[in-house]
Amino acid sequence: MVGRKGAVLVIGIGGAIGGAAARAMLARGWTIRALVRDPAKFAHWPDEIQWVCGDALDTETVVAAAEGADIVFHGANPPMYRHWRKWGLPMLANSIAAAEQARARLVFPGNVYNFGPDAGAVIDEDSPQHPLTRKGAIRVEMEAMLRDASQRGRMRALVVRAGDFFGGGARGSWFAEVIAPAKPDGPIRYPGRFDVGHAWAYLPDLAEAMTRLIEIEASLPAWEAVHFGGHWVEPGVEMAEAVRRALGGRGAVRPLPWLPFRLLSPLSPFLRELLEMRYLWLEPLRLNNGKLVGLIGDEPHTPLDQAVEAAVAALGREL
Repeated sequence: MVGRKGAVLVIGIGGAIGGAAARAMLARGWTIRALVRDPAKFAHWPDEIQWVCGDALDTETVVAAAEGADIVFHGANPPMYRHWRKWGLPMLANSIAAAEQARARLVFPGNVYNFGPDAGAVIDEDSPQHPLTRKGAIRVEMEAMLRDASQRGRMRALVVRAGDFFGGGARGSWFAEVIAPAKPDGPIRYPGRFDVGHAWAYLPDLAEAMTRLIEIEASLPAWEAVHFGGHWVEPGVEMAEAVRRALGGRGAVRPLPWLPFRLLSPLSPFLRELLEMRYLWLEPLRLNNGKLVGLIGDEPHTPLDQAVEAAVAALGREL
């Protein structure tokens, strides 16, 4: 049975953005079908979700899972910031093949990795994409794959770019792994320049905005990119101060010591990947959400302290 608004195949429901988007779409009446390697791990999820056992790297499985879908939501990411070319590109290629077969809209959560310093302090959807990093170059390539596929006329594509994720219990993020302390009264580390603003996306808000866009997707062009403004936190250290307030004033805000990362990076591919993206913490890069607001009205926006308190609680940190 298909929900009153249609069917969505979610690739990557176990990840932060895939899970948040699935919950938002389910709440608004969409039928959710999710491709996962082990459905048993999702026994705590709502019964309404249809589980398909398979791997996002297997083309035939992904194409079959998308049969009858109106939307293919591609939220799959290689773990630990690694293997983007080895795994990330093939997974996206499979989702494109599935969307083409189903004649569906493919929705892709983007980020700011594909913008370099020449994009300026405030970026819109048409800002130049000249990244200085390997991961940024791959992001440009992924968006080009989507644009080319949409021009072939057998699918439609929507890219929603946003800042750093937080909230919704998301792990593996800067917020969860660096800023929010793992131990009570532990230091609250901020990885950027204290005085430089930083773009953040509270996942429940982002997921709601993406769901509203999906509901008007028929009115969008075959290729569309939209920016989610989220929380522009300036000075940037105010995010760490918000965490401190959520913890009842416990903990001290300290800069993240990058030197150990540099010293250990030859032994850790993960640390090398983190170091490559450090520039995003040194220069302001704000997303202009004017197009999004023009499409859906006011952007969903939970006040910062409320969002941070919920995000800290979802991580199991002591309040």
